[in-house]
Amino acid sequence: MSRPVTLFTGQWADMTLETLAQKAAFWGYDGLELACWGDHFDVQQALADPEYCQGRHDLLAKYGLKVYAISTHLVGQAVCDLIDERHKAILPPHVWGDGDPEGVRQRAANEMKDTARAAARLGVSVVNGFTGSSIWHLLYGFPPIPPGMIEAGFDDVAARWNPILDVFEEVGVRFALEVHPAEIAFDIASAERTLAALGDRPSFGFNYDPSHFGYQGVDYVGFINRFADRIYHVHMKDVWWAGSATEAGIFGGHTEFGDVRRHWDFRSLGRGNIDFEEIVRALNRAGYDGPLSVEWEDAGMDREHGAEEACDFVRSVDFPPSNTAFDAAFSE
Repeated sequence: MSRPVTLFTGQWADMTLETLAQKAAFWGYDGLELACWGDHFDVQQALADPEYCQGRHDLLAKYGLKVYAISTHLVGQAVCDLIDERHKAILPPHVWGDGDPEGVRQRAANEMKDTARAAARLGVSVVNGFTGSSIWHLLYGFPPIPPGMIEAGFDDVAARWNPILDVFEEVGVRFALEVHPAEIAFDIASAERTLAALGDRPSFGFNYDPSHFGYQGVDYVGFINRFADRIYHVHMKDVWWAGSATEAGIFGGHTEFGDVRRHWDFRSLGRGNIDFEEIVRALNRAGYDGPLSVEWEDAGMDREHGAEEACDFVRSVDFPPSNTAFDAAFSE
């Protein structure tokens, strides 16, 4: 099994898709995971222009690349969030509209439905993204939180996402939530509860990313073992966390990435604390044969240097599972 190595384009949206494709091919990638922002993939254009999707394929093929998934983290975030001025900066104008919170959530939900349709036209079967959460601000339990307030948050996700998932199922595309702080699911326990709230629909699974688990103290290999049949896509991203006390703890202390006082920070692949060999072994056990998509983030490194070394790193740690027992020669 040789998994394709791709690059998530979300952190590169300041470049045109053609510029990035040319660079990614030079760095050694097999394909790109297209973000639905910048000029990389336009959902509405994909639906309006019969030639748009083929044009994306043709552009990538020019550089020997393919697309295996698209990602819509920014719009997905607005489906369940408590909307404020931060969302205006990340949303397309037609989704933000007049900024009325419920209107934004409804328009974001409609855009998610269109994203499923656009993915089907592009010929990909997975859309990665976020869900948002109406209860993230209740993370720390003081003042004491009545259980009903948390339950209401999961009910809200079910009410808003089940109609979206209906469309995903109609067009044969799956949604993969990147389990992540600020989402309805941010660890194993909340991921289990999210699946239950959505009735364990097979159209809803996960975009696995270990970098969001390690610094929290979540068992990032155990996540794969627990949700083996729901790993629909994989992000390869590393994170460093301190082995001793720091000035800013796991909540970040309102510092920015790269601040030396932080307890944790994202790092280029192979330069953090994540054990990628154990991840690959778990993915092999799970039967995952999809792309390993580099989401490159490191505040202390030139990103083009990092993207190239990350591609080499992924290839160095990926290996196929065994199809026979190592001591089979001694069997009768």
